[in-house]
Amino acid sequence: MAGSGTDKSKPAADLAGPVVILVEPQLGENIGMCARAMGNFGLKRLRLVKPRDGWPNIAAQRAAAGADDILEQAELFDTVREAVADCTLLFATTARAHDQAKPVRGPEAAAQEIVTATAGGATAGILFGRERYGLQNEEVALANRIVTFPVNPAFASLNLAQAVLLMGYEWFKHATQGALPFAMPERSEPASQHQMTAFFDNLVAELDRVEFLRPPEKRDTMLVNLRNIFTRMEPTKQDMHTLHGAVMAIAEGRKGPAKGGVLDGEQATRLRALLAERTASGADHDGGSMRGLARLLRRNPTDAERLLWEKLRTDRRFAGNFKRQTPVGRHIPDFVSFARKIAIELVNEGETDAISQDRAARKAWLEARDYQVVWVEAVAIEQQLDAVLGRLETAMQ
Repeated sequence: MAGSGTDKSKPAADLAGPVVILVEPQLGENIGMCARAMGNFGLKRLRLVKPRDGWPNIAAQRAAAGADDILEQAELFDTVREAVADCTLLFATTARAHDQAKPVRGPEAAAQEIVTATAGGATAGILFGRERYGLQNEEVALANRIVTFPVNPAFASLNLAQAVLLMGYEWFKHATQGALPFAMPERSEPASQHQMTAFFDNLVAELDRVEFLRPPEKRDTMLVNLRNIFTRMEPTKQDMHTLHGAVMAIAEGRKGPAKGGVLDGEQATRLRALLAERTASGADHDGGSMRGLARLLRRNPTDAERLLWEKLRTDRRFAGNFKRQTPVGRHIPDFVSFARKIAIELVNEGETDAISQDRAARKAWLEARDYQVVWVEAVAIEQQLDAVLGRLETAMQ
């Protein structure tokens, strides 16, 4: 399994890079960390000049974090002259001037020269000095160029692996033209103006419903600010679908189950049966569990309830007359019109005797208080909605 950014299943970068030459490195751990930095940026050729603790070194292997192939192919030399003998372009890294008349480059300029030289078949090398005191004057004298880093002059000393990493990064960046390993996937095309307008109109309608856009004199400014929020996002079509769904879910109060806040008829029937049985037995009538079950039903309407409620809200024959899941005394009808004294109850398929008895008792209680109770089959709402609405219109006359 791939680790944090390490994936052996992917092809390794195969580029002609410079030779990394460590002069008398003291700690095996530092050599291992240098190898790791080299592996990060596609450098393969490591040369060691008289490592203090000998070679091979188990501490180096532990610190290499998987860059074992670089350590296994590392070359060992007794002198710096031998290690750089085949280099036609050699850079010496140092934080000190050394008072030598030699071109001084930053890491970026040095990397550009290395890329050009290796592209022509030359062997380029980069010298890195000892952890304690870096490179000596005679070692710097062997180099064609000096490389120094733009660092805090009062604290210029870098860890050996940090110096290798900085040079490796600049070289790899130029060798690959700065190509990134991945980009944001394009999963959806940009949203059209038509789609943006439709979403925004729907959002404004819902905001008007809750009187968000007030006071009136600030409405136009608020709308401009809102529209700019979404246009700055440069959303995709999928973004618009998601935002539209989120707005509608908030507006319609879809809460509860992971299936999206909609109970099917069977689920609603089981909850109603449980409520009816507890009501009939008188158990926990005023307790938290009863209130919790009732809330769950209110917050998670069935498809039939949702269809009918949409029509009761928007059809001019009924708009403004009905409320959903509102208490009438100690009872809560599915829909009620206080002005017309009409209660609507939905009957789901497969209801138990307990539900039927509870509904009959509720009907008798409401009718005793001059409410007209209309029972509607849930399946009729889903299959013959117009006929149901006609029946309700007649009941309101």
